[in-house]
Amino acid sequence: MSPLSSASPASALPVLPAVPAQEPDASPAATVLGDWGLIAARGEDAAAFLHGQLTQDIATLGPGQARLAGYCSAKGRLLATFIVWRGSEHEFFLACSSDLLAATMRRLSMFVLRARCRLTDASAEHRLVGLSGLAGPHWPSQPWQVSAGPEGTLIRLPDACGQARALQVLAAAGQDAPASNPPASDWWNWLEVRSAVPRVVAATVERFVPQMVNLEVVGGVHFQKGCYPGQEVVARSQYRGTLKRRAFLFEAPAPAHPGQDIFAASDPGQPAGTVVLAAAVPGEPARTQLLAEMKIAEAAGGLHLGAANGPALQALDLPYPLPAEA
Repeated sequence: MSPLSSASPASALPVLPAVPAQEPDASPAATVLGDWGLIAARGEDAAAFLHGQLTQDIATLGPGQARLAGYCSAKGRLLATFIVWRGSEHEFFLACSSDLLAATMRRLSMFVLRARCRLTDASAEHRLVGLSGLAGPHWPSQPWQVSAGPEGTLIRLPDACGQARALQVLAAAGQDAPASNPPASDWWNWLEVRSAVPRVVAATVERFVPQMVNLEVVGGVHFQKGCYPGQEVVARSQYRGTLKRRAFLFEAPAPAHPGQDIFAASDPGQPAGTVVLAAAVPGEPARTQLLAEMKIAEAAGGLHLGAANGPALQALDLPYPLPAEA
């Protein structure tokens, strides 16, 4: 499945004309991802267990591949999003936001039952590093491909603003991780927002059905894989034309944070959307760009951050087309 595939025909939804691109110069960067964590699933039944819990096809996940996946409540609301890859025949790794890792692992563990699968927090075993800028010689050539070599395990992520991105996984003992520094972190966070690949954090747990944040558009939902928690809700949203919310990119002249409300001038009494991810443009702290889930009907303009009279939002282009809604 293509990383940008969709079950519906692709066409752009009507939004306000995008802000002209005024982006910072490319600057290769590496930063330790302190806000990411890692879960390990090990055992003979690990693939089958994860396949039955996540929105993605894990049973056919082979060496050299990674996949984006969601973990939903019974109501189809995202509890977490993962980048998943196979470490060995009976070992899988799931990278997610560190602030929800413990609660997510506890919930998953409740359903292991008699399956031969053990879940552990592997964050202390490995360092997660975000790489961006110019692709190195050992990088996989396509998104969601995995390579292992002298630079550790490298997972190619979708590019953003023409810049290559990869998740680097290093053993905690052995290879040295780069020193964290604010410029590199700013660059990585901003590119993550501009990739428009959603990542659920603690502030947004159970706020979104996968399609509300375009998870199926970027390849995070497999609609033929069979049952998982919330599957009926996710399928109904996909095939019955009931989806009224999507994720869009915006810019604001003020700081923003995940979970923050967005209001529409046409209906100031209740929030029209929620910030999914946000980051300041590197070197320009007065400019914040954000991925926000919101009502499709309100996406055409007149949007404000935090309050009906808050900072005005301007639309940015998504890096992929959205499916036409019924």
